[in-house]
Amino acid sequence: MAFFQDIFSIFQKKDLPFIESFQEAEGVYTFRFEKSEDVTWKAGQHGLFTITHQKIKNHTRPFTIASAPEENVIQITMKISDNPSEFKKAMLSLTKVDTIKMAGPIGSFYLKEDSPTMLIAGGIGITPFRSIIQQIEAEGNSNNKQIQLMYLDSNKSYIFQDELDQIAKETSVNVTYLHERDHLNKELDKCISSYSNDGHFFVAGPKSMVDATTTYLQTQKVPKRNIKKDVMFGY
Repeated sequence: MAFFQDIFSIFQKKDLPFIESFQEAEGVYTFRFEKSEDVTWKAGQHGLFTITHQKIKNHTRPFTIASAPEENVIQITMKISDNPSEFKKAMLSLTKVDTIKMAGPIGSFYLKEDSPTMLIAGGIGITPFRSIIQQIEAEGNSNNKQIQLMYLDSNKSYIFQDELDQIAKETSVNVTYLHERDHLNKELDKCISSYSNDGHFFVAGPKSMVDATTTYLQTQKVPKRNIKKDVMFGY
């Protein structure tokens, strides 16, 4: 059913007027767009974004929607190197008279139940979890959820840290910042020990990080059905 919903959503394209962009950290930029009332998504899903203000070859790219529906803006956050792709150059050139198109939302990377949940982010993989945690705060029912966010970043950039820390103070969400994989594995061991087969693990980040974390969870006998993955390509 989710597959057919995604196919249907791809054909639902909306124009998004550009609001603003700003630098989150070195090489990381956030872009915000107006959200019309008929656009919605589940926190953690992707959109397919198309450049329309310039003619470029590869004009459509998937990005996680980093904002929650309750925020009433559509936000995407991405890495942009010193030698960016045509797509990312076009993103940096957006002005307030420009729009882009979004198709979607697509994907099943979102919370569906109230079981203990571990959100495991690697670098830019924090984007779906920002959306999810913002939505948890907006719904005001976090006390019914056991949510642990583990944020692995070897550069210690930790984008959205101020926002995450503030939400952690106001909800039952627990945030742990890590910069070494061994430390992540130790945190995972604690969760596996505490929740046995009841815990659900959401892993997002570069492919190497997602693959390594998934393999580790499986060697620790976490059932495959309890692991969801979101690989960030192109970084």
